Amino acid sequence: MAEQYKSREERKRALAAKQPKQNQGSKKTKKPRSLWKKIFLTFLALGIIGIVTGGVTFAVIAASAPPLDEKKLKDSFSSKLYDVNTNEVTEFGEIKRQYVSYKDIPKTLEKAVLATEDARFYEHKGVDFIRLGGAVIANVKEGFGAEGASTITQQVIKNSLLSSDKTMTRKVKEAWLSFQLEQKYSKQEILEMYLNKIYFAGNIYGVQKASEIFYGKKDLHDLELHEAAMIAGMPQSPNNYDPRKHPENAEKRRNIVLNLMAQHGFITQAEADAAKAVPVDSTLVPLKEKANPYHAFVEEVIEEVKEKTGLDAGTAGLKIYTTLDPDAQENVEEVLNGDIINYQNDNMQAGVALIDTQSGEIRAIGGGRNQPIGGYNYATDVRRQPGSSIKPVLDYAPAIEYLQWSTAEMIDDEPYTYSNGTPIRNFDRNHLGPMTIRTALAKSRNIPALKAFQAAKEKVGEEKMKDFAKGLGIPLNHIYESYSIGGFGEDDKGVSPMQMAGAFSTFGNNGVHIEPHTVKKIVLSDGTEVSLEPEAKPAMSDYTAFMITDMMKSVVKSGTGTAAAVPNLNIAGKTGTSNFSDIEKQKNNIPAGAAKDSWFVGYNPNYTAAVWTGYPVNEETKKDRIYLTKTEQNYSKRIFKEVLKRVAKGDDSDWEKPKSVEMKRIEKGTGQLASSYTPKDQVSIEYFVKGTGPKVVSKKYTKADKPSGLQVSYNESSNSISLSWNYKDGGASFQVSQSVDGGSYSTVQNSGSMSYTVSGVTPGATYRFQVVAMVNGKSSNAAATAITVPGAVTEEEPEEEIIEEEPDTTDEGKVEEDSGNEEDNQNEDQTGIPNNGNPNNGNPNGQPNSGNGSQNGNGNGNQGGNNGGNGSNGNTGNNGNGNGSGNGNQGGGKKPEDATPLEPVVPVPEDTGGAPVQQHEGQKPEQ
Repeated sequence: MAEQYKSREERKRALAAKQPKQNQGSKKTKKPRSLWKKIFLTFLALGIIGIVTGGVTFAVIAASAPPLDEKKLKDSFSSKLYDVNTNEVTEFGEIKRQYVSYKDIPKTLEKAVLATEDARFYEHKGVDFIRLGGAVIANVKEGFGAEGASTITQQVIKNSLLSSDKTMTRKVKEAWLSFQLEQKYSKQEILEMYLNKIYFAGNIYGVQKASEIFYGKKDLHDLELHEAAMIAGMPQSPNNYDPRKHPENAEKRRNIVLNLMAQHGFITQAEADAAKAVPVDSTLVPLKEKANPYHAFVEEVIEEVKEKTGLDAGTAGLKIYTTLDPDAQENVEEVLNGDIINYQNDNMQAGVALIDTQSGEIRAIGGGRNQPIGGYNYATDVRRQPGSSIKPVLDYAPAIEYLQWSTAEMIDDEPYTYSNGTPIRNFDRNHLGPMTIRTALAKSRNIPALKAFQAAKEKVGEEKMKDFAKGLGIPLNHIYESYSIGGFGEDDKGVSPMQMAGAFSTFGNNGVHIEPHTVKKIVLSDGTEVSLEPEAKPAMSDYTAFMITDMMKSVVKSGTGTAAAVPNLNIAGKTGTSNFSDIEKQKNNIPAGAAKDSWFVGYNPNYTAAVWTGYPVNEETKKDRIYLTKTEQNYSKRIFKEVLKRVAKGDDSDWEKPKSVEMKRIEKGTGQLASSYTPKDQVSIEYFVKGTGPKVVSKKYTKADKPSGLQVSYNESSNSISLSWNYKDGGASFQVSQSVDGGSYSTVQNSGSMSYTVSGVTPGATYRFQVVAMVNGKSSNAAATAITVPGAVTEEEPEEEIIEEEPDTTDEGKVEEDSGNEEDNQNEDQTGIPNNGNPNNGNPNGQPNSGNGSQNGNGNGNQGGNNGGNGSNGNTGNNGNGNGSGNGNQGGGKKPEDATPLEPVVPVPEDTGGAPVQQHEGQKPEQ
């Protein structure tokens, strides 16, 4: 037995020795099981801790939630609006509301609302966890707040008891109170609360009032399916989905509601399709209640509060501190609707946005002419072609910003085409040749604008050009070449006055963009203050803003915008006009010279105003005239002028040149620095990015060399005086001027001879001579000499008679070494050529070197009466010609006070691809 046992034991050990790896392997396989067990237990513990912690947190937050207040749930609290001086302006909220009970709500409207807002309303207990799960996934992918999952119950809580900030704390309170609300009230009561609180455009609250205002139906049961769907769809974005203001957006939204109703089985697809076939504006009733002076502003306040906080200003009991200037608002309303401007047609509309240049605060909104409450707001809602008013934004500012162009950058206004070969034309169908971009903008030339646009786009690309425009508050989906002159495509229908005011104020604010806004802060019913002021964002370099501003000052001083100028105000601005497409012209019998849109956007250091004028274009208005006449095309400038001269009265402020900019005196046509000889009317003050200005001085107007070796002698036998001189260059001509006994100089010889003889001289008289050389149109300084003839006869002065001579205004006998730039009566001598010395010949000083009648023959008679502007009297070249106007004034003649430069008309592109468009002829402004 012992041997057997021993053998069995040995056999076991032997078997164990042969299988060591198996045993080790089996031990290793047990470790992962142990590890996974530990991980599971750890997560279980964390989950339990998380649940406990979350529960505690939820309980703590829920405990801080306000109690359910039935008065707040069912009643609305009006809000108070304060102006920029914190004075109360108005109280609004409950004026346009009519309460409706659940039993009076038709099933069609109820189903439309449920399909849109909360399809599982009758199934959940206040919070829809199924819908919440989908929203959580969306928020994880796109960030917190990307998609909401609020039920109708939660919306009632939010609008009645809580703020609308997207925080976890608020959502916890909202969920807790929603559970409580569902316990205390029936589903029907909760739905009734909701339908009486929702906001519609035009300061309208509740579905009952919406039905009456939009469709003229006091009984909700009279609503048609398509109308009920529209009412259910509007509250998500009341202004954007207003069928009166934005019929296209409204129709899309209504059709979405109808599709949702069919999707959830509330109606059949056939019923949905039939309702979608009804034009969205076919059953709307016209508005009758006329707006008060603040109504357009108040509506914008409500929209802004809703957009930025989600709060309904008509029910939340807010104190809203706004940027409104009541005096400015009343002024704008008076200009649009009063007797200041004699409008030709009551149907013509206008939109005005007036903002603070430095802060972006909206001071006044002119929503339109004779607009009813809830009517279309032409200052904020309209989207129309900007025409040439867009040129500073899309053409010249990017060229200065990215290419560091100066205001003296030269562009050739020549025959030209778009990149695809389509010709582009200026409004007058002419070409003016090389010019600075300052002149091109002032004269609103299209070809230079396109060239600037192309140069900038080639340098930085389309995306950066779009980013630049977006930085000024003008977002664009595309940026085709036709945009350079304001011909936007289908994807970018146009701009609003408010957008243009925001963009131009950026130029006036040193390149810093602040979004135009109506609200500074709100105070909630619990006293919590919430700031709504937007952040200031740099949009361009300060040198770009300053140079564009200075260029647009030229538009107002001497370009197409002179009719908008206000005396003693420094104003920069731009005009813009757009035309109808060829198809529209044919369809609506648009006459030649008519325009679709007219703009003026301008600013001074403190105020910016954008004005649009035009006619509504829809099936209803097409029964009447829809185009602007030549006279009406000037109204945008006149409106701007009337608004600015009141709000900015006495404001003589100007823009200060930043350190990044240097100023240079440039000789016109050369691009070089002006010399000391450059005539003043050939000098322009231009601005450059510091360090980029020209270094070379122009030699165009340098003087010829002065004659040398001037000799004078008297020949007694012939009683004559002889002059002679030398000159190194051949081909020169010489002008000899003579003065006797201090009298005025007169030209006595013009020839190529280098000598001159005067016979029959007066004994005792003193003769003075000046000789000026002329070489290739350039004059020299005068070589001068004098001689007294022998044999003077002395006469006794009479004892009794005293003769008083009229004072001589000439500087007798004076020789000027550099008289070519001398200025007299705000004119200048361009050549320095002697001018016969005759006071009747357009020379105010009688100086031999004053030349040509002081450029224009100015001087109002110049001692000689009315000959100052005549080209026949001592003028060389054409200076002083044809002006006189009876008194020698201004060579070009007096400009009529009501003369206004032409403004180009920009057509509307006819395709969606942004293809270049033809330029149409500009119009003469009102005379």
